Amino acid sequence: MGGFFGAAERQDAIFDTFFGTDYHSHLGTRRGGMASCNKEIGLQRDIHNIENSPFRTKFERIFEEMSGNSAIGCISDSDPQPLLIRSALGNYAICTIGIIQNADDLIERFLSDGKSFFNAMTGGAVNATELIAALINTKQNFADGIRFAQNEIEGTASILILCDDGSIIAARDLLGRLPILVGKKEEGYCVSFESFAYQKLGFETVHELGPGEIVRITADSCETLIAPGDRMQICAFLWSYYGYPNSNYEGVNVETMRYRNGEIMAKNDAELRNNVGVDYVGGVPDSGTPHAIGYAQGSGIPFARPFIKYTPTWARSFMPVNQTQRDQIAKMKQIPIHELIEGKSLLFVDDSIVRGTQLRETVEFLYENGAKSVHMRSACPPLMYGCKYLNFSRAKSELELITRRTVIDLEGEEGLAHLDEYSDASTERGKAMRKAICDKLHFSSLEFQTLEGIIEAIGIEPCKLCTYCWSGKDSSIE
Repeated sequence: MGGFFGAAERQDAIFDTFFGTDYHSHLGTRRGGMASCNKEIGLQRDIHNIENSPFRTKFERIFEEMSGNSAIGCISDSDPQPLLIRSALGNYAICTIGIIQNADDLIERFLSDGKSFFNAMTGGAVNATELIAALINTKQNFADGIRFAQNEIEGTASILILCDDGSIIAARDLLGRLPILVGKKEEGYCVSFESFAYQKLGFETVHELGPGEIVRITADSCETLIAPGDRMQICAFLWSYYGYPNSNYEGVNVETMRYRNGEIMAKNDAELRNNVGVDYVGGVPDSGTPHAIGYAQGSGIPFARPFIKYTPTWARSFMPVNQTQRDQIAKMKQIPIHELIEGKSLLFVDDSIVRGTQLRETVEFLYENGAKSVHMRSACPPLMYGCKYLNFSRAKSELELITRRTVIDLEGEEGLAHLDEYSDASTERGKAMRKAICDKLHFSSLEFQTLEGIIEAIGIEPCKLCTYCWSGKDSSIE
């Protein structure tokens, strides 16, 4: 995924930008970068690899190396950024969030004139942010260039630009799949993916950009360059998984949504009597925990933590690039509490079930420590489709999804024509898929939140939510 933060102030903006960017570290694990505008020396930029060290440890000397009254920073799970660009629009720094599905076609269009070129990365790939900058530079001003780039891109592009006059331009993607908010305090303005990132720095929310809206901020003002569009398709997975608990998107807090989501799941299980005999409800930490708290509140079954993640050395299990290493680290971090496991029937809620590899190892770990039974609940519907709009998953193929693999195992290619039935727990196909996954991962039972349930928990009109990864319905087509 990725996230960004920018600030324009009447004082040095590096402190706020450093901490504001660091508060986006949960959104990416590959690159971190900052750029600033100093009126005496111009634009500065610094990028570091953060795969094995947190953002803050790689930028500890940034206060000595960089200064300026405006700055931007980003956490990227893909290409290095921000980039420094020199063009007819002036010198500027740019960072982006999203994914470009038609990158090869766009690159070929530029190269076909025989004059254009791109810096090539390993394997010949082109930095997606550089490609977006090239599209922007074909127009006479930033607003027109950004809108042109977003219209040409198949996928999603939210854009943050630091101009050489110290102003910052922020553009939310056309259908508002990702959030951008504006904060204000006495010293100036900021823009951010996560609302809590600036609230801790003394800013108060003054505006949330609408779909496709473009604004320019300075230390003294926030100006709308292009008004928002009418259609929004914000990613529903923000609330279920990768949004941070303290954040609000479209006025809906992540943590409280997860409580509601768990309560709805508990109500469904109670109606089906799927949780009879369960001793404790627990979350698969960390993002599954609030869903589990809501489930416990809704079911009356005590909440407990039968195992604890040991995080002082490896804060995030997915930090290494190698999947085997990530799985091994996840296993090493699980410390059991035997009194809450031995002879107990346990029900766990996870934020989602993607590949299932780590869940299988977690369940085996619980049985090795004496669990009587282990039931699993997913806080979102079955993931049936790879996301076309965001890069929040490392999955390269839909067959990496355990649901897809299970459908193929059960029915071959014919099963792909019946994914709606497999998603529905009340159908024979739905029951068969759940049983097959239980057999693979050694669950005593398995259920998923319904699409209707997660929409109810979010509390936003269904037409304003993107649920493609669960429903397969292309929300960009009316």
